[in-house]
Amino acid sequence: MAILDPQLSGRFLRLEPLGQEHLTGLVAASAGDPELYRMSKVPVGDAEVGSYIEAAQVARDAGTAAPFAVVRLADEKVIGSTRLFDMAWWPWPADHPRHGHDGPDTCEIGHTWLTRSAIRTSANTEMKRLMLTFAFETWDVQSVCFHTDARNERSRQALSRIGARYEGILRSHRLAADDQPRDSARFAITAADWPAVKAHLDELSRERLLAS
Repeated sequence: MAILDPQLSGRFLRLEPLGQEHLTGLVAASAGDPELYRMSKVPVGDAEVGSYIEAAQVARDAGTAAPFAVVRLADEKVIGSTRLFDMAWWPWPADHPRHGHDGPDTCEIGHTWLTRSAIRTSANTEMKRLMLTFAFETWDVQSVCFHTDARNERSRQALSRIGARYEGILRSHRLAADDQPRDSARFAITAADWPAVKAHLDELSRERLLAS
């Protein structure tokens, strides 16, 4: 079984395995302008956040997700959440080198949200880099995908900016935050893409450091 509770650290933030100890921080992170999360399902208040964490832990225990709390290193504040999930193991032939490989062959990054003060900062780029590095270099996946509400231009631009390739629209793919069938824009990065994407993310990080 793949490792589902890693702690991943970067220059600006740390991704910690999500637990009830993050409840107060997540409640504070999601408080404020509800318009910010109009296209994302984000828990608000103690009850919703508690249920959100509990459901994430159930998924981790079932082997289907690696959920994280996003912690900003500068002040040790919880600024959001994200996760690796929807892992798939392919039926490799018995004589294939990947037969019996412990890590998944594919996964998705999603359930991602940040508090308002962390939007358009280095946080999104760094947490994606940490998770992608873990997925490609520890799990040794063949691809990582992302799905976002097709109407969410900010999210689509952010995915393009990190180097994910747009692959099309999946119609009525998931339930939207407004409880309507949602068209999803799909983006993905393959193992073949990863070296160039990693170099691109490193350059984005350098630009951010120079600008700070």
